[in-house]
Amino acid sequence: MSTVGVVGGGILGLAVAREVIRRRPGTRVVVLEKEDRLGVHQTGHNSGVVHAGIYYRPGSLKATLCARGRDLLKEYCAERGLPYEECGKLVVAVDEAERGRFDALEKTALANAVPGLRRLDGAEIAEIEPHTSGLAALHSPRTAITDYVAVARALGADIVAAGGEVRLGAPVSDVVRAGGRIEVRHGSSDGGRFVAVDRLVVCAGLHADRFAHLDGEQSPRIVPFRGEYMTVVPAKQDLVRGMVYPVPDPRYPFLGVHFTRRVTGELEVGPNAVLALRREGYRGTLPSARDVRDILTWPGSWRMGAQHWRTGIREMTGSASKRVYMRAAQRYVPAIGVGDVVRGRAGVRAQAVELDGSLLDDFRINSSGGVTVVRNAPSPAATSSLAIAEHVVERAFDRP
Repeated sequence: MSTVGVVGGGILGLAVAREVIRRRPGTRVVVLEKEDRLGVHQTGHNSGVVHAGIYYRPGSLKATLCARGRDLLKEYCAERGLPYEECGKLVVAVDEAERGRFDALEKTALANAVPGLRRLDGAEIAEIEPHTSGLAALHSPRTAITDYVAVARALGADIVAAGGEVRLGAPVSDVVRAGGRIEVRHGSSDGGRFVAVDRLVVCAGLHADRFAHLDGEQSPRIVPFRGEYMTVVPAKQDLVRGMVYPVPDPRYPFLGVHFTRRVTGELEVGPNAVLALRREGYRGTLPSARDVRDILTWPGSWRMGAQHWRTGIREMTGSASKRVYMRAAQRYVPAIGVGDVVRGRAGVRAQAVELDGSLLDDFRINSSGGVTVVRNAPSPAATSSLAIAEHVVERAFDRP
């Protein structure tokens, strides 16, 4: 019996493990997750948005897998009785300076065949979101929200029900090749337990680059960015019906501060994007010596900083001041101000940075010698997870 190991119990690792079982019945599948539960990190700290494919370069992996993944995820949520609400999204241009970027974004969205996409003028914006102001907007009615942790748990249950194994509290300490197989040691600093596998898929998210020795590629490296949210007070939550986004700057992979409804009924503002000094820094900003060292010793970090220091200062200012943070958000929904929000949760984005300082935007998946490493899987990875799993399994197992 062939054995496949998957490192990572986030939505992507679980989707890959499930897909292996679906496509290759009889294969033993073992998922190794370092935490005591599933979906703890990026899966459990994202916005919950199911993206429709507006932003991604046509023909890229992001564009292709987002479209496929959106449909697969909607179907899966319906099958499993999981929350899935197509509340829709507006991408709003508020001044003439944004017209060029707005028009280019519309062309991208049309090339990606975003379902139901419609361009609105100022008066039409109010029909969708009465408290939102702008010159023009793209309306994506099929953009949805879900609970990705619930999806991850359902995927984990599918794996176990099909005979697979999910090992919690199993941090991987080493991976070595021995006798034609791959030994994955986990559980403690002295090696602990191990599982011998024929093929290994690494979906380590924030720690993906720490498995770089397995695919022989030293670039890109992960530079973490902390995204902080504000929560709108209950009295103002109904002022946004779905989601309201700015027109993104194509130089950056971040979408900018926006309004997002949650399946719980809450309305959030955010996230921003501030350099994080801890890869898992969700509560507070206490730095990690190892994580800081990794940032400082990667030349790409310094080159990135030299290119984008002005943006970095602006984001840090918004992080320190609620008033500055909400000043940007009020351009879109003026009725929600600094007194209408409280500081909420935070997430950390695993931003891949190349040696030259460029921010890697598309998904990147490397395979070598029976090991497949998902080196970069930022948003819309959760939306695309079931389609990424198809792609990974095809790449790792079905090709000669």
